[in-house]
Amino acid sequence: MSTANPLHPALVPFERRKTRIGLVSGGLGTYWPQFPDLLPQLKLSAAYITDRFNALDAEVVDAGFVSDAPESLVAAEKLRVADCDLIVMFLSTYLTSSMVLPIAQRSKTPVLVIDLQPTEAMDHANFDTGKWLAYCGQCPVPEVANVFRRAGIPFRSVSGYLKQESAWLRIERWVHAAGVKARLSNARHGLMGHLYPGMLDVSTDLTTVSTTFGSHIEILEFDDLRVRVDEVTDAQVADRMALAREVFTLDDSVNDDDFAWGAKVSVGLDRLVEDFDLDSLAYYHRGLGGELHERLGAGMILGASLLTARGLPAVGEYELRTSIAMLASHALGAGGSFTEIQALNFFDNVVEMGHDGPAHLAISSRDPLLRGLGVYHGKRGYGVSVEFDVNHGPVTLFGVGQDPGGEYVFVASEGTVVPGPLLAIGNTTSRVDFGCDPGEWVDAWSATGTDHHWALAVGHRAADFRAAASLLGIEFRQVTVNTEGTPL
Repeated sequence: MSTANPLHPALVPFERRKTRIGLVSGGLGTYWPQFPDLLPQLKLSAAYITDRFNALDAEVVDAGFVSDAPESLVAAEKLRVADCDLIVMFLSTYLTSSMVLPIAQRSKTPVLVIDLQPTEAMDHANFDTGKWLAYCGQCPVPEVANVFRRAGIPFRSVSGYLKQESAWLRIERWVHAAGVKARLSNARHGLMGHLYPGMLDVSTDLTTVSTTFGSHIEILEFDDLRVRVDEVTDAQVADRMALAREVFTLDDSVNDDDFAWGAKVSVGLDRLVEDFDLDSLAYYHRGLGGELHERLGAGMILGASLLTARGLPAVGEYELRTSIAMLASHALGAGGSFTEIQALNFFDNVVEMGHDGPAHLAISSRDPLLRGLGVYHGKRGYGVSVEFDVNHGPVTLFGVGQDPGGEYVFVASEGTVVPGPLLAIGNTTSRVDFGCDPGEWVDAWSATGTDHHWALAVGHRAADFRAAASLLGIEFRQVTVNTEGTPL
């Protein structure tokens, strides 16, 4: 991790509301008078599950224990009003599908069915029918799955036993995915400037962002930033420069005037984000002859990196879909830095990737460096830029691609960041080993529908992104490697 001070006000993590999980448990009420000891045992299991969910970093709406279809309707209405991101239905023993279907239908929220029996196995020699029924939560799973399929409702389940940690890892993966869904559903994405000329892949139909994810798009102009930068005081510039010195190592190439300008733009950016209540920002301005808007665009990198570290991804080249990918990565606690392919190293079998400009400081392998650049390659302007290597170890590339019909697709590939020589050119650059020939990996990755840029997230998180795609109702594609080292 970076040694940036997380307690400094400018780096306080930004959060929307917590992920909201609806929870309801149930069993068939016909059993209760037949086996008086059964319901108390099942409620103990339900209480354990509630405690596990309450221990997560999520808001839990517990609709209680239901025993018949009318009680399920009451629970369904409570969960519908609660506006949950995911509903978890605990099948404690057999129950009818008529008790589960209304919860999914009325809430119009993704449902996860879990069936966790009390222990690894029954004590067959000492069990009677009542004790067996506490282990019968798996019995209705095929029934519920069949009814969901016929109702056009996606079916998801986790089967196991109550204290099986591997089962809880699978359950928590769905909770993490619900966090991604919640973050995107409530997000306000800012777009400032215009498309990078000629980058056809970056062009995005803004309406489909709202219809797919539920996000809002706020269209901004560089003048919205200009007026706020004009209001920044010398004292605020000095404070921001002091913060930057705490967060970054300053290279000797940093020009004091460029540094001060980057700090001033950073303060203005904070005000812009606050005034428009943004969760992300994608920007680009071509500029001409050093005019003011060109200087604003060139001065964005310091402030954009500080915002990204707080969980408000700010990216260049008008890359809205990559800002969405970075926001989703941050929602998983995996960082998410602005990334593209830079070069291939066939001696070490690695893909060198990164980007000039905004970066996620929290996943730097060392103190991030501020480097002065006399030219931004492919762009007008000059100033300070951020340079670091992502934490060495497992990483996941995550992109939001788009298909011919306009449908979005989540794309991921897992690899490992390894040490080795890197360019010192003011870019975030990492050497990623995918366990195969780097050229073959590039071919497979490019064929997925991803675009020019993506998020580089720490940890192997493809399964989390797959689950998030399921909750959002979009396709997921992953580039993996077979035993022969060939990408799939």
